[in-house]
Amino acid sequence: MNFLSRLATRLGIGLMKRMAGWPLPVLRRLGVVLGGLLYVLVLPRRRIVQTNLALCFPALPAAERTRLARQTFVYFAQTWLDRSWLWHGSPELLARRLKLHGALHEFEGDAPTIVFSPHFYGLDAGATAINMHIQRRFTSIYTPQANPLVDEWIKAGRLRLGRVRLFNRRDGVKDIVSALRAGEVLYLLPDMDFGSEGTVFAPFFGVPASTVPSIARFARLGRAKVISVVSRLTRDGYEVEVKPMWPDFPLGDLLADTARGNQLLEGFIREMPAQYYWVHKRFKTRPPGEPAVY
Repeated sequence: MNFLSRLATRLGIGLMKRMAGWPLPVLRRLGVVLGGLLYVLVLPRRRIVQTNLALCFPALPAAERTRLARQTFVYFAQTWLDRSWLWHGSPELLARRLKLHGALHEFEGDAPTIVFSPHFYGLDAGATAINMHIQRRFTSIYTPQANPLVDEWIKAGRLRLGRVRLFNRRDGVKDIVSALRAGEVLYLLPDMDFGSEGTVFAPFFGVPASTVPSIARFARLGRAKVISVVSRLTRDGYEVEVKPMWPDFPLGDLLADTARGNQLLEGFIREMPAQYYWVHKRFKTRPPGEPAVY
């Protein structure tokens, strides 16, 4: 990184720390403005969102898909700004704005447990709420950021409440499985396109999507149950819901088990379609012979 890049990054992180004390309505209004600007100015990313929505919701009128695309940029901006107070706000502030509910009993004891946490924009709020209220150790798999200063800031934010270990995505699975069997909860976010190596093409809204079958693999290796955690942005903060254990999982068929995870995710998305991470090239990797979509 050159001097100007480092300076810009430090100034940006410093601003986020200062914004931690701003009233939430102010941050949310700022997110509306910033999201609107991103929708207009960041044309390549807007095309990705539009392509994803067209593939996943072909029956929706074009005007409705446009509305969803505009709204998803607003949610993207709002949840990014919310990381200011999520990672730098006081515990009292977090307690007021993060509401955790659902099948919390699934965390009781020390049974090997995997959390499927899909890429909704509020996923960091969900992880923070879980770490605040659940007295267990957690592990997760982390992809390092290209900018080392941003990487350090993100890791510090996600580790601020303790009881969390991050494993690099390039590391092997041995230590992760050992931690899982020892009672550490494994937090997985496998609903992104990481290429073709070690993945399967499982349907996602009827479209073959390159999907890491990590939930089924770790559930089998760690003899673990699987639950889901879904985070929803609200006017007052976030609602984080813990879903009950997946019954009869895994079945042993890697493709079928992975398709089941995608099917569950579809149901979550239909409840709040604009809050899903559509800015990602979810269908970047195509089955052999299939044309590119972006």
